[in-house]
Amino acid sequence: MKVSKAQSEANRQAVVEAAGRSFREHGVRGVAVADLMQAVGLTHGGFYKKFGSRDDLVREAMARALTTSRQRLTNRVARATSDPFAVLVASYLSRGHCENIAEGCAFAALSPEVSRSGDEALKEIFSDELERYLELVEGVMTAEPDKETRNRAIATFSAMVGGLILSRVAQDPALAETILTATADELLKD
Repeated sequence: MKVSKAQSEANRQAVVEAAGRSFREHGVRGVAVADLMQAVGLTHGGFYKKFGSRDDLVREAMARALTTSRQRLTNRVARATSDPFAVLVASYLSRGHCENIAEGCAFAALSPEVSRSGDEALKEIFSDELERYLELVEGVMTAEPDKETRNRAIATFSAMVGGLILSRVAQDPALAETILTATADELLKD
């Protein structure tokens, strides 16, 4: 049975979305193409009709995941009725974000793996998106960013990502929560 172009594109997008979630949850190396295709109800053989290679899928899925996560944060900040910086920090360092790796920030889920990979194109995707995240943090801090704001934005985002990573590895739920709140509290000090 022939699939329409619209259905073929919908299937492709379903694979990209599922891959982004699976890679964040299990790591890039922890996801087999056959399992991914089966999860979205497609055959393994159909993969190469949609993507040139597994690496192409990884790059596209990670670019989408990074952009989607940043857009979610941007939208939360834009809807803030009080301090947008506090909303940014609280949203990122939330229990929900900690527990939902598959839908969360790809920087926290995959940066160590990406930094060790030999995929320079994937590293470039992460590096480019890092700039956009830093611009988001800078813009929330002040309307007129300068070098000092840039440095604070770098330190802030680094602390947020690190706090999220450490809260995810803490086996004691109380410690995980303390990591999130202590990091947020330090970032929100005047």
